[in-house]
Amino acid sequence: MISPEEILPGVIFYSYLSAERKEKVCFWGDHTLILQVSGQLTLETAGQQISMTGGEMLLIGKNQIGTLTKTPLPGANYETIVISLQKDLLRKIVLEEKLEADRKYIGPPNILIPSNQFLQGYFQSIVPYARNSGAEMTDEMGILKVKEGVKLLLLALPALKNFLFDFSEPHKIDLERFMAHNFHFNVPIEKFAQLTGRSLAGFKRDFQKTFNAAPRHWLQDKRLNEAKYLIEAKHQKPSTIYLDLGFKSISHFSYSFKKKFGMSPNELIHVSSVSGA
Repeated sequence: MISPEEILPGVIFYSYLSAERKEKVCFWGDHTLILQVSGQLTLETAGQQISMTGGEMLLIGKNQIGTLTKTPLPGANYETIVISLQKDLLRKIVLEEKLEADRKYIGPPNILIPSNQFLQGYFQSIVPYARNSGAEMTDEMGILKVKEGVKLLLLALPALKNFLFDFSEPHKIDLERFMAHNFHFNVPIEKFAQLTGRSLAGFKRDFQKTFNAAPRHWLQDKRLNEAKYLIEAKHQKPSTIYLDLGFKSISHFSYSFKKKFGMSPNELIHVSSVSGA
């Protein structure tokens, strides 16, 4: 079985794993509902860390980047169902149900949904389609399932209408603060621009004014300086930090590190240990 497998293309996905896997960077352009069937899922963003196990539900807010760690529990596998709450479908629900946001949502961007018997019933109605790859879910049936999920979320937490039905684009946020918290995510510059409420050209222009450097150069420099600090002051191993700092491979990390500091990460470890740092 391919993991994740699409149950309804672009909308409902099923993930099945037998070994832990950490997905370094995820970007959620739409609100996303995660139904945890078994195992443990940990979400980490710049401002939150949330863990959940089988039977729990998590609503992830749109326009975010973060990491997911998927861990099977002893003697069991990891299973999760992911539902993308796409903007066009949410707009259709607003029109059909005569719903709308009545104020700006100011709560956390990621929400653990308290369980009730209706949501649990909904949960169980999707699991058979996920576990049986031969079972067919038609587009019409899949859309009905997504609509049902949204209605049950609103039944459990009515205030979520202000979360789900805010269709405004990201406002232009503080660039310096945002980049300080998110520089380690290895995503395209275009995504950083989108998340800060800017066009690509506007992002590059504001970035140059804020940091007096081009985005790619600043990101590389920031990540390498952070790596040096973690190795030198925190005694962390290069092999355990390079992915968390946005480098795709240990060889690329080592090459870039030596080019900037004149020594490899391993040579820095040796120098630090000799000097007693």
